[in-house]
Amino acid sequence: MTIQFFGHPFSSYTQKALIALWADETPFDYRMIEDPENMAELKRHSPFGMFPLIVDGDRAVFESSIIIEYLQDNHPGPNRWIPDGDEGLRVRLFDRFFDLYIMNTMQVGVANALRPEGKQDAYGEERARERLHVAYNWLEENLGETWAVGERFTMADCAAAPSLFYADWVEPIPDSRRRLKAYRARLLAHPVVARAVDGGRPYRHYFPLGAPDRD
Repeated sequence: MTIQFFGHPFSSYTQKALIALWADETPFDYRMIEDPENMAELKRHSPFGMFPLIVDGDRAVFESSIIIEYLQDNHPGPNRWIPDGDEGLRVRLFDRFFDLYIMNTMQVGVANALRPEGKQDAYGEERARERLHVAYNWLEENLGETWAVGERFTMADCAAAPSLFYADWVEPIPDSRRRLKAYRARLLAHPVVARAVDGGRPYRHYFPLGAPDRD
C-alpha cells in the first residue's frame, strides 16, 4: 500500500519531510490539507490537526523528525538521514536546533502579524528576533564545511532548509554571518530543496509579513 502524505506545500515542516521523501524517491500519495476531506482524515490521526502526517497501512506517524526516522527504518532509500553513533547525535542536535531555535522562534513574528488588531505582542516579537540572532551566531560558529554536519546531507539539512528559508524573510541573516549565508544559499540550490520552494511559491500571498522576491 502506498504511503499517504498529508501536508501543505507552503508549510515549513511539510517541506522538511518532502525533502527526504523526494530525495529517496519514496512513492507516496500527496493529500493536500486544503481539501476538506483530507483535513478531516488528518484530524482522525493528529490530535491538534498538525501536519505533516503520513499514514502507512494501519500506522499513522506525525512530527517531521519522527516521519523521517520512520521512513529511514521502514522505507529506506539511498540517503542515511540519521547516521549511527556520535555523528547521528550531532545530526539530531542540529535538527532540534533548527526546529526549536530557528523555525519556532521565527514563527513568533508570523503569529504576531496574524493576531487581531490590538492583540499584538510587540515585546514578545522583539525578544524572538533577538533570539534569532543568538541562533544565527551559534550556527556561524558550529556549522560543517558543506552541510550542517560535515559532507553528508542529513535530516539536519532537511530541517535547516525551510527554517533558514523563512527565518531570513522575517529577520535577515546579517552579511557578517558569511558561513551561515553561504550555507543557506547552498541549501536553496539543492535540487530537492528547490523543488520544495517552488511547490510553495503559489502560496506566498499567505505569508503575513510579505514574501520577498529574492528567493
